[in-house]
Amino acid sequence: MIVEFDKAGPETVYKILIGSVLPRPIAWVSTVSKTGIPNLAPFSFFTVASSNPPVLCFAPALKLELIDGTKRAKPKDTLKNVQETGEFVVNIVSREIAEKMNQSSGTYEEGVNEFDMAGLTAAPSQHIAPPRVAESLINFECKLNQVISFGEHPGAGNLVLGNIICAHMSDSVYKNGRVDLDVLHPIGRLAGMEYCDVKERFVMVRPEI
Repeated sequence: MIVEFDKAGPETVYKILIGSVLPRPIAWVSTVSKTGIPNLAPFSFFTVASSNPPVLCFAPALKLELIDGTKRAKPKDTLKNVQETGEFVVNIVSREIAEKMNQSSGTYEEGVNEFDMAGLTAAPSQHIAPPRVAESLINFECKLNQVISFGEHPGAGNLVLGNIICAHMSDSVYKNGRVDLDVLHPIGRLAGMEYCDVKERFVMVRPEI
């Protein structure tokens, strides 16, 4: 079976992608609006873009909203805040706080503080205005590098690249220069409403050529 993406509908393409590219790590992104209102939302289109210089990236898609009686694509609060302030924090999601992460993913009205909605602690960052999730074991403070837009229609992604300024690491998770996965207990996003744990791991030694 071959699916020609230029002929398939957006929903078909979306379901194939999220059902194939997995498990996906979750960027739990905290930002503040230009008026200082905190925002927190998870994104599973997320990865490391570069280690030297250190750069993280995530891709919030445009959402469909009814504006003046017409359905239009609109940036999510996270993207809007990042574009206006140039700052954000990526908080890593452990299994122990997965339910709170899910609570923050709701479609709330603009201006709602998801920290309060999910019962989370907003901890101050070292170099930027957006707060960190205190309950997260690893937080990356980032300053915007650039945003690459893939269109202005619903579902179009916007690749946000951020230079990592510093990382906050819990003493319990960072030992002898390594992240302890058993302590971090990260989760991944699958298709639909499904998530996964990192439970079983195996080692393969890269061949020497």
